[in-house]
Amino acid sequence: MTDFLDIHKTSKTDLRAILTQAADMKEARKGLPKGTPDAGEPLKNQMVALIFEKPSTRTRVSFDVGVRQMGGQTMVLSGSDMQLGHGETIADTARVLSRYVDLIMIRTFEEQTLLEMAEYATVPVINGLTDRTHPCQIMADILTFEEHRGPIAGKKVVWSGDGNNVFASFAHAAGQFGFDLTFTGPEPLDPEPALDGLYNIERDPQKAVQGADLVVTDTWVSMHDPQSARERRHNQLRGYQVNDELMANAKSDSLFMHCLPAHRDDEATSAVMDGPHSVIFDEAENRLHAQKAIMRHCLGL
Repeated sequence: MTDFLDIHKTSKTDLRAILTQAADMKEARKGLPKGTPDAGEPLKNQMVALIFEKPSTRTRVSFDVGVRQMGGQTMVLSGSDMQLGHGETIADTARVLSRYVDLIMIRTFEEQTLLEMAEYATVPVINGLTDRTHPCQIMADILTFEEHRGPIAGKKVVWSGDGNNVFASFAHAAGQFGFDLTFTGPEPLDPEPALDGLYNIERDPQKAVQGADLVVTDTWVSMHDPQSARERRHNQLRGYQVNDELMANAKSDSLFMHCLPAHRDDEATSAVMDGPHSVIFDEAENRLHAQKAIMRHCLGL
């Protein structure tokens, strides 16, 4: 049994094997209707629980479709269905679910919820997102970069904005895949100290993106942020918007990524998101392929 909890907790060999399998599975599906089963249906007779304490579009649809394409079945559970840790403990929930399903994916708030679920479950657990990390997204991002530009090792990746959970997984990936990562953003929104040593800081975004092979940003606000926090973050981050002027300082063949959903013309302009550097919709599609490979890795298939 193998969990997929964070990129830095998975070996370099296994991470590379996951990406190779994801690319192979994507290639094998070219031209097929979305509902066509994968050859061999590797998850046939497998039941997967998809737990969402946080709302989701891409994570829910990509995992659900991925399981179905591989011949498995899904059970989608919301936070209101389960109320994790309220009444029944997370440990007991994990033990019970393990009697019903073969694999658990959880998208939650606290990292501790994920860790406790993994500790007490007797089936594999996948981190679909926590407030601290988002490893499935970054596996899709690396798959996308390498489709367009070849190996990411040695490349320069620049993150502009808030040092949030998606950035944290990028930092973990920099250590595992061997690329250079630069953070540009205001000091109050610096990444957590535990990530020190995995990235460089350059406060001037124009300087930061010089020579960049990939420029990445994310939403400035969360759906849970109060209005006062939203206004403060906009004031802090306005100078870190990814626009044509900023992208002109990166390499001429640089790529632009955003994990979506985006607030267009806030963290990135529509001109960039729809422009020649952007691969945001390839990136969104690759959540499906990367996660299918992650599920197979966890189940040893």
